[in-house]
Amino acid sequence: MTRATTSGPTQGSPRDRGDDGVPQTGRGYRKGPVLLRGTQIPAQTTDQRLLAAGADADWVHTDPWRVMRIQSEFVEGFGALAEVGAAVSVFGSARTPRDHPDYALAVEVGRLLAEAGYAVMTGGGPGIMEAANEGAHKAGGTSIGLGIELPFEQGMNEYVNLGVNFRYFFARKTMFVKYAQGFVVLPGGFGTFDELFEALTLVQTHKVTEFPIVLVGTDYWSGLLEWLGSAVADRGMINPADLDLLHLADTPAEAVDYVLERGAALAASEREALAGLVEDQQEAADTPPAQQ
Repeated sequence: MTRATTSGPTQGSPRDRGDDGVPQTGRGYRKGPVLLRGTQIPAQTTDQRLLAAGADADWVHTDPWRVMRIQSEFVEGFGALAEVGAAVSVFGSARTPRDHPDYALAVEVGRLLAEAGYAVMTGGGPGIMEAANEGAHKAGGTSIGLGIELPFEQGMNEYVNLGVNFRYFFARKTMFVKYAQGFVVLPGGFGTFDELFEALTLVQTHKVTEFPIVLVGTDYWSGLLEWLGSAVADRGMINPADLDLLHLADTPAEAVDYVLERGAALAASEREALAGLVEDQQEAADTPPAQQ
């Protein structure tokens, strides 16, 4: 008797294939949430591939496996940083030498933040990052470095006492935003601009609760702010009020004071809004349906 091959079970038993080995449509073959039919049905089951001897290792470089690595980076990052408490992310150039005035500014920023009770988070590398970590470390605070895998290895600077390394920029960026109550941005290049505008975008679009963002160095940042307020705002690309999300400071003390004061004001505003929402919900629950 010839075996029927026009339809097959969902899990893709031998009846999913004809006598000539050609996959049949049937109800399909499922790999987790993925449905495969016709020529998409694999020749082997997942278990067969898993247990096969002598298989190559190319699969560790495929996108599904990368998802597991991405997941592990989030898990490790969340686990390492969950108990650090209030923190501020400090950004700036990795190329700033130790004898540059900006390095001294960053050391003082890190020191003042630590003395104010904040953990200090940087990218963990040299330059401004090292300086902010140095200030926090010498003040007895929590000095955090979130490193990134790069072709030119920078390594974690010696002042980091809690370090996490990442393969993926987007996982690292999440940590900077999730665990920070403010951003202090010193002079830097593309990486610094990337972090700055990422934060601005998240706050401006209300994807995150607003937090203070401080630019340190009028001589460095004033040209950017002028361009944003003229060419960009004049074309309607941003609202002029969006520039209020940025605060310009020239001294570490001014920058840290703004983080403290603006952070406290935003927290109070958030608590007030939350209390109002709860009150409105309670009033709605207490109002008889006929009166609503």
